[in-house]
Amino acid sequence: MESLKKSFMTSIVLGVLMLSSSVLTRILIPTNKIADQRDSITLETVIPQKFGDWHIDQSIIPLQVDTETQAKLDKIYNQTLVRTYVNSNGERIMLSIAYGGDQSDNLAVHKPEVCYYAQGFEVNKILSDELATEYGILPIRRLLATKGNRNEPITYWVTIGDKAVMPGIEQKLQQLRYGLTGNVPDGMLVRVSSISSDENTAYRLQNRFIQDLLSMIDISNRIRLIGAFET
Repeated sequence: MESLKKSFMTSIVLGVLMLSSSVLTRILIPTNKIADQRDSITLETVIPQKFGDWHIDQSIIPLQVDTETQAKLDKIYNQTLVRTYVNSNGERIMLSIAYGGDQSDNLAVHKPEVCYYAQGFEVNKILSDELATEYGILPIRRLLATKGNRNEPITYWVTIGDKAVMPGIEQKLQQLRYGLTGNVPDGMLVRVSSISSDENTAYRLQNRFIQDLLSMIDISNRIRLIGAFET
C-alpha cells in the first residue's frame, strides 16, 4: 500500500515537472513570430526620398562597415536602409534603419555603441533622452563617435514590436513580455547622425529631421518605426 502510494505521488510529481518543463520551454523558446502576422514592410519605399526641405544627397557615399560586422548584421536584420539627406542650407543628415523580423534574445538589435566601436571609433557622451513628437514621447539615446578628425553626434532609438524602448534593460523586458506569450517580436533600429563639432547644434538639426520624416509617413508604417503611444 505504501509502495503504491509512493508510486502515485511520484507520478504526480513527474507530471507536474513535465508540465512545468513544457511551459518553461514555451516561455524560454517562443516560436510564434509577430512579423509573420503583420503586413510586410519595405524600407526603400516606406521612407520617402524627399520630404520637407530634405532630399537624398547622391554625392555622398555612406560609411561602410567591415566584412565581419556586416556578416553579424546580416544575421540580425532582414532589411537595412542607409541614406544621406541634405537640405537647402547644405546641412546633411545620415539615416540608417535596420529591420529584423526576429528580435529574440539571441538576435537582438546591434546597438550603435557596439557597431561604431568595432569600426575603430571612440564612443562617449552616451546619454538617454526623450524627444517630444506630435505623436508622443520617443525614448532616444544620444552618443558621440569620434575617429581622427571625424566628430559624429548620433541619435537613435529601438522599437520592439509596437513599442519604442530604451536600449538595455527596458529592451530586454519588452522581449520578455512577448516571450511570456510565446511570441517573438520584430524590431527596428533607427539611427540619424551628422558630422559636426557642435553637438548641441547637431542634435537640434537631427530633431528637426526626425520630426519632418515622421510627418511624412502614414500611421501604420509610423507605428512600425516609432511604436504606438498610449493616449
